[in-house]
Amino acid sequence: MTTTVQPLLQNAAQGLPEQDELVRRLLSDSPLLADTSDHLLQVVNVLESYGLVLDAYSRNLIHQGKTQLLNPFPVMRFFHEGFSVERLWEHLLGDRINFEYAEYCQKAMFWHGTGGMDAYFDTDEFENACQQVIRLRSRRDPLLRLVNALYPGFAPEAIRSMTTIYALGLFWRVMSDVFIDLARRYRIGEVACVLDVVHHIRDGLVAAAGNPITYEVTLGKESVWLLPPKAGLTFLVDVAVPYVEAVFFRGMPFLGTVSYNAQARQISPDQSQFKYGALYADPVPSMGAGIPPSLCMQDMFRNLPDELSSWYESHGRSDADVHVQICVSFQKSMFCVTNAAIAGTMPHPLDSEDPSHQEANRAYAEAWAGRLMGCQRGALL
Repeated sequence: MTTTVQPLLQNAAQGLPEQDELVRRLLSDSPLLADTSDHLLQVVNVLESYGLVLDAYSRNLIHQGKTQLLNPFPVMRFFHEGFSVERLWEHLLGDRINFEYAEYCQKAMFWHGTGGMDAYFDTDEFENACQQVIRLRSRRDPLLRLVNALYPGFAPEAIRSMTTIYALGLFWRVMSDVFIDLARRYRIGEVACVLDVVHHIRDGLVAAAGNPITYEVTLGKESVWLLPPKAGLTFLVDVAVPYVEAVFFRGMPFLGTVSYNAQARQISPDQSQFKYGALYADPVPSMGAGIPPSLCMQDMFRNLPDELSSWYESHGRSDADVHVQICVSFQKSMFCVTNAAIAGTMPHPLDSEDPSHQEANRAYAEAWAGRLMGCQRGALL
């Protein structure tokens, strides 16, 4: 979930919420995003559009996890709804959901490697499961047998990547349902302010927090658990929070936007210092070929609710900059999602009167507020 890449230097800007204000909002259960009617309209509708897109993303990634493991030429991976000449023609014309953005998010999660799932990848149990998968696939795949003999680290790395793809599909399945249900509640009057949006997403995250993240593959007549139930991996801690870290905060610099030349030093050698995620991004999609956020904005543009489309017609330059407007709304909605994730993972209830609980909550809020200081705080106004 990102837009473009270069963060604006806003420390000297006037009127932006400072760190103490962000801490106050987090500890007082006030939304990070200003609670206005325009913000409510934008975030609910853009999240509905995004929910529809995530529905397609999640179905495709789960399908890939079930059918594309160790496939050396996965050219048909985007045809999870079945292959036809008509779909192929639409695919070639670009008249389709851009699943490349989903793969960008997966690559960001996999590359940054935070959370319990990444830690499990380094265990003997996972390595043994990988070797079992390789052994079973190699019986009928001489190419895999040869590649594995020459490069023994290649296949396990591909399995780790596909496991991340499948887990991200499970995560987006939940988030799609949460966002679409948010729009339903908005239209019947149950969601009437930005704080209601944050609470709805928070409650959805908390309700799914303990959902097990498991992954079993079937090869011939044998099944192998890559993420077994006994690993104890769960939705919130092991997938949702690492997703926020990798996609909302760190992200990845896009080719053609910054120099990858080591001598230019435009990219930090420390991945933990990356600031290319959705909350840092300038809302200026290039619509250039291959820029993942532009692909995502186009997907949402194709699924815009009428209310938001009409609102854009009377703001900005109407259709001339609609993708930029979607970026702005999307970034605001991602602050709401981040807000909900922070609220859902607070160490203790905010209304606790225990001093030690209050101190732990404050330390947690201060840590998050410190990171948010470098983000596009202007989007909160």
